[in-house]
Amino acid sequence: MSDSGGPDVTQDLRPPWDEDPDDLYEHAPCGYLTTLPDGTIVRVNQTFLSWTGFTRGELVGHRRFRDLLTSGGQIYHETHYAPLLRMQDEVHELAFDVVCSDGRQLPTLVNSVLARSGTGQPRAIRTTLFNATERRQYETELLLARQIAESSERRVRVLQQIVADLAAAPTEAEVAEAVVRAPEAAFGAASSSIYLVDDERDVIYAVASTDPTTGNWDDMPRTSERAVARVAERGDLHVVPSVAEARTHFPDLVESMRRSGRNTVVLLPLTTGPADERSTVETLGVLAFSFKGERKLTDGELRVVRLLGQQSGQALDRARLYDEVRRREDRSKFLAGTTRSLDELHRLLPRTRRLIDRVVPEIADWAEVRLQVGTPALVEHGGGPRPDEELLTQRLGKVAASGEPVFAAEGDQLDCSVLPLTARGLVLGTLALRMSTNRRGIAAEQAFLIELADRAGLALENARLYEQERQIARTLQRSLLAGDLPGGDSRFAVETHYQAAALDLEVGGDWFDAFLITPDKLAVVVGDVVGRGIEAATTMGQLRSAVRALASSATGPAQLIEGLDRFVERVESARMATVAYVEVDLTDGEVVYSCAGHLPPLLQEPAGSPEYLLQGRSAPLGSKAGNKVRTEHRRRLPAGSRMLLYTDGLIERRTRPIDKGFELLAREWARRRDAPLQGLAATLADTLVGRDHSDDVCMLCLTLGAEERIERTIGADRMQIALLRADLRTWLVGHEVEPECRDAVLLACSEAVANAIEHGYRDDPFGMIDVVATVTADAVEVRVTDRGTWRGAVSDVARGRGLQLIRESMDQVLFDRSDGTTVTMRRGRLEVG
Repeated sequence: MSDSGGPDVTQDLRPPWDEDPDDLYEHAPCGYLTTLPDGTIVRVNQTFLSWTGFTRGELVGHRRFRDLLTSGGQIYHETHYAPLLRMQDEVHELAFDVVCSDGRQLPTLVNSVLARSGTGQPRAIRTTLFNATERRQYETELLLARQIAESSERRVRVLQQIVADLAAAPTEAEVAEAVVRAPEAAFGAASSSIYLVDDERDVIYAVASTDPTTGNWDDMPRTSERAVARVAERGDLHVVPSVAEARTHFPDLVESMRRSGRNTVVLLPLTTGPADERSTVETLGVLAFSFKGERKLTDGELRVVRLLGQQSGQALDRARLYDEVRRREDRSKFLAGTTRSLDELHRLLPRTRRLIDRVVPEIADWAEVRLQVGTPALVEHGGGPRPDEELLTQRLGKVAASGEPVFAAEGDQLDCSVLPLTARGLVLGTLALRMSTNRRGIAAEQAFLIELADRAGLALENARLYEQERQIARTLQRSLLAGDLPGGDSRFAVETHYQAAALDLEVGGDWFDAFLITPDKLAVVVGDVVGRGIEAATTMGQLRSAVRALASSATGPAQLIEGLDRFVERVESARMATVAYVEVDLTDGEVVYSCAGHLPPLLQEPAGSPEYLLQGRSAPLGSKAGNKVRTEHRRRLPAGSRMLLYTDGLIERRTRPIDKGFELLAREWARRRDAPLQGLAATLADTLVGRDHSDDVCMLCLTLGAEERIERTIGADRMQIALLRADLRTWLVGHEVEPECRDAVLLACSEAVANAIEHGYRDDPFGMIDVVATVTADAVEVRVTDRGTWRGAVSDVARGRGLQLIRESMDQVLFDRSDGTTVTMRRGRLEVG
């Protein structure tokens, strides 16, 4: 009985068996995880184990939750999940892909709660995971069903859209485009063409067609005997049901009907005025459409066809009546669009080219911009043919001197208008145009050109000033970056690259540095300060100085990062800065590294694939959330290993997942494993970033030790020879090759590569050249191989000064043409002592 005296209904709600709480936990319809604050799994239910295929022993006490995520998920865990959980004590419905024991990725939705002790310290994290596989499938099926429904609805709306398009089309061209598409959508026609009447020239001309092979596109006189002209003259609808009928009444249609396989043709006049008042009807054009096979139109369809002709004619008439208004609107829109288009580009030369692209062929068939902003003058032109050079030069000089425009008049021999480009009272240059015939000699058009030149002049002057300010910002930025990097040590080599954001006038916070802590210990670092401007640049310099100061007293990267944490407590602008710091023992090749919120370094050993160094990671400097325990990782690298440190501008894009950026970087880094170190960072940035980028890019490439043998592949470009020579020189110095032998090898190798480019790849700028060099105690051997086509014998082609220098420099020179051309050169080393 209940307290109220009635029956106790809760008795009926109890299950007829006893529920085991442990069984409910283990076999719940969702996965449960309990982890320590550092993410170590201490408890997991059977549901999660069944989903992922792991055993309890593989997870509990051995794995962290973040270890079960994809690479991108791990970074998202570090940058979003962990900070939010620390700040809010809970997160809800975060999407993560869990990597199962067999490598499958399981889509999940994650809810986590951070439990704290009585003193407020983090105690444990309880996480619930829901299998989102079926949800994703459902969303995909729902999207497909929606697309099918939309397609069906679109077919219903097509007839309504025809009328709406005609009502909304403001120009003849747009009306014609709407009319020519109507028969296919409304009647299932195979092809359509539209012809318009030009009263001024007394001709009928084709405007648009859905079949480019249909008919003759030449203008026809209105008095022509062709079917289109006869229908336009009479203003009557004609249906040609077959080729036989066409042969009798419209013989000019027979050939096109046979060629295209059309059997029924409809010739519809586009008229204005009611059909029963013939005296007021005017034919503005003809719509011709045809069908595959013979097609008999019903009376209802014929009524719709006639209605289409009347509505199309009225739409054409309306477009012509408002033509002048439209012209004025077009001029205004063109000026506004040109201004916006020029504002999208910040550099002077691209703006000048954009101006030409806007003018030609929109309002002119030829145009030229000439700016007196440097030596020589900046000249850009487009279209053609070019006017008479002597007359053009005279008119340009006149306009530049007077600052007054000169317009082309009727019968003008030059047939070209020239306008001054002015800004702030100064004449910057000239804009010359050869206008379309229907635009010349109109006062409104002259006013339009004057306004265009005024806007263009101001836009180009702003671009010139922008380039000046941008150059100042770049100079300031580079002055703040590390200048004197260590070199001249055969045990390592450093290559750096900095590329500022393309459109930003402010200095940024990306930086790099490399210095010797002791004669046998090298430090390299790349960092990124939050924000832009002078404050970010100042903070960058302070951080760089702090790193150098701490490196001499710290016992490793982790302790150095801890020192930087104390530093940012006094320098608030450095908070949340990221740093990747590496120390290298030059005696045995051991590296120790630590990343404070920074992207992982990329390692390429002489053998094997590129590898991201994902250990030794912790939160950004001064972070109040995330993993604040500073850790480091130690690893010994073989000679010839390369390591790349970089900032996020190299790989992060708003238009793609970060995993894709990591994948592209690793692939391009692997492709260049045999490229010379000098220039490597710059070419990598050109490939991955380009020039129109929105963030700074900072890179540092480190090569450890001298490789046992050097293998390089370069393109057939003479600019590559200097990079190869610098790389080869460093390698020879690393192997302590004496100067006389070293200089001889460098000269011979350079000449051999130059010969391969000049003779082997003279007609193939994309050819590749392989260079392999080995050194022993008594000799240096260099092999240069190309796969080009040499004309005549190699010795005959290369008999000039180049081959003579090679023979004089080396002790032995051999040619092999079995597979391309290989030049093998050997130089003995001097005996020491």
